[in-house]
Amino acid sequence: MMTFARRYRIGALLLGLAAVDCAQPLFGAPGDAWPVKHKLLGKDGGKAKDVSGIACAKAQGFPRSCLVIDDNVQEAQFVTVTDGKLVARSTVSLIGDKLDGEALELDGEGVAFAGGRYYVMGSHGHPRDKKGKLTAREIKARISASSQIIRFRTKGENGTASEIERTPRLREIIAAEPLLAPFMDKRLENNGLTVEGVAIKDNVLLLAGFRGPVLDGNLAIVLSARIDTLFGGSGTDHRLFRLPLGDGRGVRDLAVFENGILILAGPTGNGPGVYAIYAWDGESEEVRRLAELSSFDPNRKPEGLLPLDRTPSGLRVLILFDSEKKGAPTPIEIGPP
Repeated sequence: MMTFARRYRIGALLLGLAAVDCAQPLFGAPGDAWPVKHKLLGKDGGKAKDVSGIACAKAQGFPRSCLVIDDNVQEAQFVTVTDGKLVARSTVSLIGDKLDGEALELDGEGVAFAGGRYYVMGSHGHPRDKKGKLTAREIKARISASSQIIRFRTKGENGTASEIERTPRLREIIAAEPLLAPFMDKRLENNGLTVEGVAIKDNVLLLAGFRGPVLDGNLAIVLSARIDTLFGGSGTDHRLFRLPLGDGRGVRDLAVFENGILILAGPTGNGPGVYAIYAWDGESEEVRRLAELSSFDPNRKPEGLLPLDRTPSGLRVLILFDSEKKGAPTPIEIGPP
């Protein structure tokens, strides 16, 4: 078990307090990442390098049965999280969408757990197409495949999925929202719409956190809709939150912690930038900054956030990274939520 002396502390910068220019230790040095035993599934059957979300069936304690998603595949994968290690388990197929016989990615970006079910969120956004080679038909098919939320029940730490349900209704709700509709199906680099975080509040409301668009340059969006509206319901009732997460920052992940929500915030674009973690009550449009992750390599891309446990001085969380082998799960300490 790693001792507190070996963990790097990220200084808490609370709203209302003046920022202090102080030296911080380098975050996420190579030796900090927890090992991952067995294979996390990635693109074309290789090892996962684009892990984008994690959630667990219980909020505290070890070991925990959890689910991770790689945004390049059609499956999610169960893992067991212990204090200091992840163990990869079985996979569960989420979608089967194809175009001309080729599997289409869910582009899964977020995972949540509530009421005995896992929820996996597709990006609902324009596919990556740096060289502009995709046809309009291919783009339409990929957006359709990613515009889904999947939920299922599970038993056992190795994962036995049942009652798998899929819904495209969030896209209908987004289209009915005047502030979001103009950004649908636009490329991310043009402030286009993409979802990267999901959380379930009070077993009733689904919160969808948007990486883009960012409004007025510094307001990230979270949309709230009833679960029973999304799965089997009708109508487009929802609520929109505009959260001040900093210049050019959108939501990279959401995670329930006790009675509130933790937000992993990061740059809307694909370039380097400073990430941060915020606390939010899920009701207002006020947030409290817990940590500015300014002391680690700005080229790294934190994509997954998992609360681990309280510490004498704050909260320990696990960060997973996109574009790094097996997500490079790294524990850090932040200020108290």
